[in-house]
Amino acid sequence: MIGLRGIPGIMGGVETHCEELLPRIAAKATDFEIEIYGRAPYMGREEKEVGGVRVVPLPSSTGKSTEAFVSTLLAVLHARRRRADLVHIHAIGPGLLVPLARLLGMPVILTHHGADYNRAKWNGFAKRMLRLGENMGVRFAKRVICVSPSLRDNLAQRLPKRADRLQFVPNGAATIPQPERPDAEILDEMGLVQGNFLLAVARLVPEKGLDYLIDAHKNAPNAPPLVIAGAEQHQDGHADLLRRKADDRVIFAGALPRDRLGVLYRNCGLFVMPSYHEGLPIAALEAMGSKAPILLSDIQPNLDLGLPPGNYFPVGDAAALAEAINGPLDRFDTSGTTANAQFDWDAIAARTAEIYREVAG
Repeated sequence: MIGLRGIPGIMGGVETHCEELLPRIAAKATDFEIEIYGRAPYMGREEKEVGGVRVVPLPSSTGKSTEAFVSTLLAVLHARRRRADLVHIHAIGPGLLVPLARLLGMPVILTHHGADYNRAKWNGFAKRMLRLGENMGVRFAKRVICVSPSLRDNLAQRLPKRADRLQFVPNGAATIPQPERPDAEILDEMGLVQGNFLLAVARLVPEKGLDYLIDAHKNAPNAPPLVIAGAEQHQDGHADLLRRKADDRVIFAGALPRDRLGVLYRNCGLFVMPSYHEGLPIAALEAMGSKAPILLSDIQPNLDLGLPPGNYFPVGDAAALAEAINGPLDRFDTSGTTANAQFDWDAIAARTAEIYREVAG
């Protein structure tokens, strides 16, 4: 397993995806031996076992433009030394190394988590490299897992000769662990009142749209306090910009453990996701599973979740967002929405294990 920083408890959509998925596969498919090749700067230098999965730290740079390529290169070479029967690469940046893995004699599965070249943080050269990684991954991988149906359909339209190897297998909505203390005690500690705060869960990066969410919140005098749970990934100045933009009604909670995130999901007055870019958003799936009221930007991956039209607003429209959060929040209730069975992690693990068997033989 290549392309992630590591598990457990490391911030990122790919990391959360693997932390939910792989122990389930290890439990059900006991003939598999699963190894994650993570990045030592994020997970330390000690090997560990997490849910029956071996997690191996390898050297890695932490530069925004070099981290994925260097860590993936080292991981592919390590997999070859380990005589891996199958390599599973996550995300299109690491997808640049799919041809090398194939050249070294290893079958490859690529999971496409989203069109990362649409992220605002990348310059023109990086975006071209990400598009090349997508192209190389789709052309040379034995199977390509797409986490949303719109992503699969888009790839099939652009690369029709590779359509037969594209498979839709979504992200899932996990059961979040209960905290050791009562929700009310944790909320009081954070200065929050049940049902009387907005919640955004995201890394502090431009494509998450937190800047215009903060603007909208300023222009919504009736809106309750806004809690932003997440941390910066690279020290590129965007987190500082957000903090300068925010007023005293905005609380930056930082990266939180999952049990505390669950407290916020269950007790918020509204979960807001203003993203310009997502794959299939795990945070929104978790909010759905927690029966939180939900308001999402109308980008296609968010629409793929299948919520009613009233739970979406035009992406980037700070005025429409301000109007939405300034009024009654109960109109965004999703407690009556039936969770889609396709977002169940156990079913996702079973389907992924099938693909492993198909490719490995």
